[in-house]
Amino acid sequence: MPRLALACEYDGTDFVGWQAQASGRTVQAVLSDAIEAVAAESVSVHGAGRTDTGVHAENQIAHFDTEASRTSRQWLLGINSNLPADVSLRWIQTVPANFDARRSALWREYRYTISNQATRPARERRFVWWLRDHLDCGAMTAAASAWLGERDFSAFRAAHCQSTTPMRRMLRIQVSEAPSRIEMRFRANAFLYHMVRNLVGALVAIGRGDAPVGWARELIAGRDRRKGAATAPAQGLALSSIAYAKEFGLPGAEA
Repeated sequence: MPRLALACEYDGTDFVGWQAQASGRTVQAVLSDAIEAVAAESVSVHGAGRTDTGVHAENQIAHFDTEASRTSRQWLLGINSNLPADVSLRWIQTVPANFDARRSALWREYRYTISNQATRPARERRFVWWLRDHLDCGAMTAAASAWLGERDFSAFRAAHCQSTTPMRRMLRIQVSEAPSRIEMRFRANAFLYHMVRNLVGALVAIGRGDAPVGWARELIAGRDRRKGAATAPAQGLALSSIAYAKEFGLPGAEA
């Protein structure tokens, strides 16, 4: 049975997350319905990452198997015509049978955006965390270095996380500043439930001066979520990119 891969973007504000559930509107369910309308058969859609309630995606990758025969253009236009305004396909193509959106991923990257200004934003309110306080990005960058590499991220793991291990490999953390805007990017092989939002919460506490730079190292060593900062709001978080081996031939794939 042929396998297709796709990339979609979505505004997660009105979703309870990616994964289909017994109740609540989910991206996976909405996308499955749109694909089935074009394929004229039932399909199972498998995503690369399970974004949480209110979290967005610029480049969520998924795959599904189908007996339906359509051109890439027919799939793209047909699925998008059946999707709501807050979800859109970017591309879709046939992939090798051994491709798996989740298991084949080399790394995932999330971006967290803060609106750092005196007045609340209106146009971007669904996609940023608004903070009036000045944040020391130099201190935040220095603190984040303590989290690089293969580490136990129990201190940044939500209570209901279902992962069998707290070990994750953090490849890159970048804090960048522009006028009235701060962006943080986190790249790792995988993430725990609420992990990025908990990391952001700690960095903001350090950036505000509420905690020293060394607190980041203390937290990761202590492995106790109860001693960490508050979880950052969901609306500032977006799944920005996922990398795959070049052999799969996906747009933007990296070796």
